[in-house]
Amino acid sequence: MKRYLMGIFAGMVFFSSCNCDKNKPDAYGTFEATEVIVSSLATGQIMKFDVEEGEILDSGIIVGYIDTVDLELKRKQSFETRAATASRKDDVVAQIAVQEQNRENVLVDKRRVERLLQDGAATQKQMDDINASLNLIEKQVASLKIQFGGISSQVASITQQIAQIDQSINRSKIVNPIRGTVLTKYAEKDEVATYGKPLYKIADLSVITLRAYVGGSQLPYIKLGSVIDVAYDKDENANTHVSGVVSWISPSAEFTPKTIQTKEERVNLVYAVKVRVVNDGSIKIGMPGEIKLINY
Repeated sequence: MKRYLMGIFAGMVFFSSCNCDKNKPDAYGTFEATEVIVSSLATGQIMKFDVEEGEILDSGIIVGYIDTVDLELKRKQSFETRAATASRKDDVVAQIAVQEQNRENVLVDKRRVERLLQDGAATQKQMDDINASLNLIEKQVASLKIQFGGISSQVASITQQIAQIDQSINRSKIVNPIRGTVLTKYAEKDEVATYGKPLYKIADLSVITLRAYVGGSQLPYIKLGSVIDVAYDKDENANTHVSGVVSWISPSAEFTPKTIQTKEERVNLVYAVKVRVVNDGSIKIGMPGEIKLINY
């Protein structure tokens, strides 16, 4: 009888051990999200900054702006300079028109002198003087056209400067790049921001990623795009299970991170995988998670 009871007990232990191994997760990891640090693209005082930690922001909205008074003054001055420079073009055009009219008048005189020269009523010097006048007019017209081109280049350069100022003014706006939740706020209204200074950190938590580590023997059971079971702590005794999609598999092996399980497992070579999970808000960045390969 004693041997019989011991046999039953051993069988129960064996069954329990097998059942535990069967229910044991195949890989462990932590949840992470793609975090974006929004930095200042201008230098100046922060005049408006409507950002709070935990707030959900839509992409493309303006959450604040940096002082642009100096830029606006430069823009106004550039418009006035361009207008004054452009007005010089009208003067040059008028001068060119006068010289072209003079050329027409001299050409009329030239034709008259040519007829008189044929009749012997004019001298060669008169013809030479007319040709010299025509050459002088041509040079003056060419010089005026060069001036006109130079003024046009100046106007184009000032226009480019205005475009650069407009871009700087536009960069003074703090535009939220993605839809997500504000994780950390680094600046406040009325502070002075410099170019590249971090203002806040944001991440899309609607879809979160579990980075887990699997052994080489498990790789055949993981494929890109495959759906697997993901679990995370619900309470002390139970887990919440959701479906996840494998979005990335590391092409090379690495040593298991120190945060993963026992010392023996930490010295093994493993492969990192990423599993994307739709988040209802209960999964937080840094939470531990685990995956179960159903067919493994």
